[in-house]
Amino acid sequence: MKAMLLKKVGILAKGESRLELAHIPEPAPDEGELLIRISACGVCHTELDEIEGRTPPPFLPVVPGHQIVGRVEKCGSKTGAFKAGNRVGVGWIYSACGECRFCREGNDNLCHAFKATGRDANGGYANYVTVPESSAYPIPGIFSDAEAAPLLCAGAIGYRSLRLTGLMDGQSLGLTGFGASAHLVLKMARHRFPNSAVYVFARSEKERAFARELGAVWAGHTEDKAPQPLNCIIDTTPVWKPIVEALSNLEAGGRLVINAIRKEEVDKDYLLKLDYSKHLWMEKEIKSVANVSRSDVSEFMQLAAEMGLKPEVQEFPLEDANKALAELKAGKIRGAKVLRME
Repeated sequence: MKAMLLKKVGILAKGESRLELAHIPEPAPDEGELLIRISACGVCHTELDEIEGRTPPPFLPVVPGHQIVGRVEKCGSKTGAFKAGNRVGVGWIYSACGECRFCREGNDNLCHAFKATGRDANGGYANYVTVPESSAYPIPGIFSDAEAAPLLCAGAIGYRSLRLTGLMDGQSLGLTGFGASAHLVLKMARHRFPNSAVYVFARSEKERAFARELGAVWAGHTEDKAPQPLNCIIDTTPVWKPIVEALSNLEAGGRLVINAIRKEEVDKDYLLKLDYSKHLWMEKEIKSVANVSRSDVSEFMQLAAEMGLKPEVQEFPLEDANKALAELKAGKIRGAKVLRME
């Protein structure tokens, strides 16, 4: 089968292609696993975090990709929830121990034995993948394969982020960064909290214009001051500057939720501008989002189907994975990027 392999970890220079197209053996499902023939796989900034070493894979080479949509080709022994031909999706959570306190509470995303699809096991930048049946989800018929792919991570982690803000209808919400996850959060927030105004901070005027198209009441640059202090803000950027700027836009008692696996080091000195009285005082809160649980994915896919929530997608053939990642790193974003297989 064809696959895009990551063989070397390091900072991705402009114009560099780190993934290599290769032909590798088709995997076979073990006990409790499904073999999935992949039709689409979303491209996520977390792949850049893997490639550049901020969350490095435990082994190389590895096939990245964790927003997978395809059809069940074969079922291993001791499976039963799906059968051959079923359309399924796979997200960031590949497996967890199932026994610890976090798993028992439904927070398997916090399990110390958490394993990620496309990092700790081969992922979706390929024709086939094997995954535990417990980490596969049915895809509602309302979505095309390409539309469903970003929902499995960008959408699900956005759903978790919005829930962690504690936002109540009528309160104001800020979004800093406006890519695959944030554009879905904006749509979700407008549906679930119709009386809440959404404000967007983005470095690109194209992103700001897109946010206004989707219903943001205001869109400004990362360093701009919002027209009013905001009750909650979700950060979806890979850097530190928006964190500091977002804190200055929070209302007293407000909460900043950071939706990122890792932060880049390029602007870490910006943290020196953090001023306690300006940015943190008055009981402001900062909360991180760690991974995504199985229940997040299941609940969000159902919600997205009920809402008719469809992401805007830009499709690339599998062989152009490096191009999609380069555009993501350069900030050329409108909605979500998705790889299509033959």
